[in-house]
Amino acid sequence: MYQTGVLFYQVGNHHNLPFRFLIFRRRNCNIGSTVWIRTMKRQVLWLLSVVCFGFVNGQVSYSIPEEMSKGSLVGNIGVDLGLDIKRLKAGKARIYTGDSAQYIELNRERGVLLIKDKIDREALCRQTTPCALHFQITLENPLELFPVTVEITDINDNAPIFQKEERTFEISESAVVGSKFMLEKAIDPDIGLNGLQRYTLRPSDHFILKLHSQSDGNKKVEMILQKPLDREKQERMSLVLTAEDGGEPQMTGTMQIHVNLLDANDNAPVFSKTVYKASITENSAAGSLITKVSASDVDKGSNGEVIYVIGNTADTVSKLFHINNEGDVILDGSIDYEKEKNYHIDIEAIDQGGLSDSSKLIIDVIDVNDNNPVINMISASGSVPEDSSHKTVIALMSVNDPDSDINGKVHCFINENIPFEIKITSNNFYSIVTDSDLDRERNSEYNITVTCSDEGVPSLSSSVTLTLQISDVNDNPPVFERSSYEAYIVENNTPGLSIFTVKATDSDWNQNARVSYILEDSSVNGVPVSSYVSVSADSGVIHAVRSFDYEQIKDFQFRVKAQDGGSPPLSSNVTVKIMIQDQNDNVPQVLYPVQTGGSLVAEMVPRSADVGYLVTKVVAVDVDSGQNAWLSYKLQKATDRALFEVGLQNGEVRTIRQVTDKDAVKQRLTVIVEDNGQPSRSATVIVNVAVADSFPEVLSEFTDFTHDKEYNDNLTFYLVLALAVVSFLFITCVVVIISVKIYRWRQSRILYHSNLPVIPYYPPRYSDTLGTGTLPHVYNYEVCRTTDSRKSDCKFGRAGSQNVLIMDPSSTGTMQRIQSEKSILDEPDSPLEVSITMCTFITLPFLCMSF
Repeated sequence: MYQTGVLFYQVGNHHNLPFRFLIFRRRNCNIGSTVWIRTMKRQVLWLLSVVCFGFVNGQVSYSIPEEMSKGSLVGNIGVDLGLDIKRLKAGKARIYTGDSAQYIELNRERGVLLIKDKIDREALCRQTTPCALHFQITLENPLELFPVTVEITDINDNAPIFQKEERTFEISESAVVGSKFMLEKAIDPDIGLNGLQRYTLRPSDHFILKLHSQSDGNKKVEMILQKPLDREKQERMSLVLTAEDGGEPQMTGTMQIHVNLLDANDNAPVFSKTVYKASITENSAAGSLITKVSASDVDKGSNGEVIYVIGNTADTVSKLFHINNEGDVILDGSIDYEKEKNYHIDIEAIDQGGLSDSSKLIIDVIDVNDNNPVINMISASGSVPEDSSHKTVIALMSVNDPDSDINGKVHCFINENIPFEIKITSNNFYSIVTDSDLDRERNSEYNITVTCSDEGVPSLSSSVTLTLQISDVNDNPPVFERSSYEAYIVENNTPGLSIFTVKATDSDWNQNARVSYILEDSSVNGVPVSSYVSVSADSGVIHAVRSFDYEQIKDFQFRVKAQDGGSPPLSSNVTVKIMIQDQNDNVPQVLYPVQTGGSLVAEMVPRSADVGYLVTKVVAVDVDSGQNAWLSYKLQKATDRALFEVGLQNGEVRTIRQVTDKDAVKQRLTVIVEDNGQPSRSATVIVNVAVADSFPEVLSEFTDFTHDKEYNDNLTFYLVLALAVVSFLFITCVVVIISVKIYRWRQSRILYHSNLPVIPYYPPRYSDTLGTGTLPHVYNYEVCRTTDSRKSDCKFGRAGSQNVLIMDPSSTGTMQRIQSEKSILDEPDSPLEVSITMCTFITLPFLCMSF
């Protein structure tokens, strides 16, 4: 049979100095020992007695005096609980006090309880006895809970005090012997012998004190008249009321009483009851009527008028209640059943003569269900492995409801469909444990909501949510998002360019789900694949190691392995195919006609050639693919654009009209070959055509073809220079025209008498030799002068060709011929016509070019 031994000891002195109780229980004990140790003037008394009890749960209780300094020893909790220091450290022993302030702290290094903050028993418990601190010692691994009670004993550290230092009575001289005058009670927060014990009144010639015990344990103090008063002998009296406690050393408090004697009021008010009782529900609104008291005075007039006052000196009562002149007791503040369950109020009725009577009002506070259960999480695990066994403790918590009776009875439950359950371990303490298998891949996190509700009407509840992580084991390999990947990259890329990203996921967690990507060894055309691409180990981004050329390699494939960080690691792989996309990076290559630097090649076209005659065919290829290799042919320049055309798709050069004898023997065609890429690339080829029926005729005309190459090279420079010159000439011509008009007006009489008409004539298409190479149209002009005309008339001839681009370095000779032909206009008025013709001839075609 198991027995429990109880050891109790007390240490103190004759001045009620600190003493301590320790209670603990042991198993397999046949006797218990009680040792009382008391030190007094160096004498020690040991008392040993035998006590045996049945087996109960272990707990420890201590008793300490209030006002002990911070760091003072309370008790050796390790020894008293039978726990060694290692267990206290390993179990992370700590004190759990719930919502209460913590006055005691645990020193795990020594295994003792120490004072954390100085304890004031009066502030902690007021008049409640016994006054005790209740808390729990909690341990982890495994979770254990030990209740501890520390009783706080009183010391005489408060003197009795009166709320008012003075009190004045106005008493009629006709007051009868035995008249009672209620005095203010002194307040002493201490209890027992240290509390208020007695009152004394000095001097005591006319009045004596009388004390009446009340139901709340306090004493009502009355001053009784024992000798008739005579105002004529003594109009004022001064008394001293002294309150004394029973502590060592004794403390006192005093109040000065002044008595002013009045005439004629010889009847005191009398209450209808000596004790009034009332009740009120907590949380009642301020201004609520609690009860009504009544006192009567048989005197007449002002001596019979009664006023009511509350005699309690406690601040809490005076702030919560007041009484009006009609005797209505009214609530001023808020009352809470959990703070005070009843109130004892002293009510005094005083007439105008200063006579009074007193009565007691007891107010009971009725509890309502106004407090939600309070859930305090004592200890909780943040995570558990997914292979945890059944009934593993996840959390410990306490639940408290300050309400009383059924309003304070609490039931707790957790949300459904989770592998956990809640169990009650002891009064108001609960634990959450596992009740089925855990699988992190199904649920990696649980939000456990604990809801506690009371039995009040209506029921109030509180809830708290515990987030629990399920730790992982490595049981899942990485899985790619696709079974295979295809990626595209445009050729001529820069090395290091990101091509594509492979992505694999691992349903495991943390390190077990950390995926690394590895490029498996393989070769492409005998070259290691690592010289083509690389894979980022962390992100799976595939980068090009080199610049790809579509014309050399069009696609290749390789394998990427995804491996997790578990132990041992798990992996999977996937095939990635890279497709090289063509870019328009090659210009078309002209195969025919062959362009040579030294020799001249020309195609023969007989003068009898009809429309559509095939002169030659331009053949070109483009090594690109797709639309980048689609070629189109256009005629860029030609000696006579009205004579030849080029097939857009096939590059065939054909005549578009009948060849005539007027056509020049030497024909030069510039054909541009352009692909369909974006942007497009092009090549040009010069086709020399000889319009002749015999070979000797061709040789005489093609001797200056070799000079065309140098001309083409400087074409851009000449175009820019020509544009600047034309702009200058245009401005100059405008000025000249204005000057000429003035000149013509002065010479009008001379011209009017002239008999010879001047008709300058210029050869057809002689303006083709100006050498700009970009004139879209060619015009001929005739300037006509007659003896009857005072103005020059310009007649525009038909365009010689609709699409003619001249690129001929012999144009300088034409300009020389123009200057030599000025001799035709050597007559006195010829400079006029020459100037107009030259200006119009030079400027107008260039202006057309600009538009």
